[in-house]
Amino acid sequence: MRILVVGAGALGGYFGGRLIQAGRDVTFLVRAGRAEELERSGLVIKSPHGNVTLRDVPTVVAKGIRAPYDLVLLSCKAYNLDDAIESFAPAVGPQTMVLPVLNGMRHIDVLKAKFGAANVVGGIGLISATLNRNREIEHLNEAHAITYGELAGGISERVREIGRTFEGAGFDSQAADNIVQQMWDKWIFLATLAASTCLNRASIGDMMRAPDGRQLIEGLFDECRAVAQHNGFPMSDGAQTRARTMLFKEGSPLTASMLRDIENHSKIEADHILGDMIERGADARHSDAPPAGLPLSLLRVAYTHLKAYEAREARGS
Repeated sequence: MRILVVGAGALGGYFGGRLIQAGRDVTFLVRAGRAEELERSGLVIKSPHGNVTLRDVPTVVAKGIRAPYDLVLLSCKAYNLDDAIESFAPAVGPQTMVLPVLNGMRHIDVLKAKFGAANVVGGIGLISATLNRNREIEHLNEAHAITYGELAGGISERVREIGRTFEGAGFDSQAADNIVQQMWDKWIFLATLAASTCLNRASIGDMMRAPDGRQLIEGLFDECRAVAQHNGFPMSDGAQTRARTMLFKEGSPLTASMLRDIENHSKIEADHILGDMIERGADARHSDAPPAGLPLSLLRVAYTHLKAYEAREARGS
């Protein structure tokens, strides 16, 4: 299987690097500057699961793509999605599978509109990693997993082929017959985490020590679950238990990566994570605002907070 990994940042670089380390046929689609970095210093991964420096990493720039690939692994930030699609579009042929590991659901709609539903499979990436100042990939926790599956459900032969390719590649992988449900479950958790930690500029543990912190997290969690149920993806008891274990843990240092982005004055995925959740809710079906006279939902308050941050950053720049 010929694999094109879009970008060689934290997620793409980690999973793509592990695949190369296992002998898989992987090429990184990168900009010229990143290609020069990789040629000069190699792809460096620092991880609890083992450090590695990969030399002579295969790379290609957008204008250099000459033929379709079997699998495109996409792990860009949501606000870079349009640019990423433009760059890897020549790599998508009739049989190409595009496997995104972005959060939320909007990217699935965009990819289906561009390439057709048959070319897109669902995916979830589970890893905490960053590209440090030395342009090395730092894996920050133990988790390193990809879950994937057909958007329509079931386990197809091409999904099994992805499994055979990922097997033994130095990270955890699993085929799922309900990948869309799992994507919604993760989105509920992430939207709650991002809304609460960004709104309060604090960790879960900090909020749990605040007078109404638990009630705020609970309210956001309930709203996100209601949106999922409205769209036909109610959160299972097991998924709720796992989410609650992390969202209500006393003393937890957990924050959303979006909060770290805000603290670094970086771009954020406000529209993709919170804005789209609101749009898919029942109150947003006929209007861009809640019905007159009703109070703003907690999600809308958090989203307004994030959009105000974006406006301030744009004004400052």
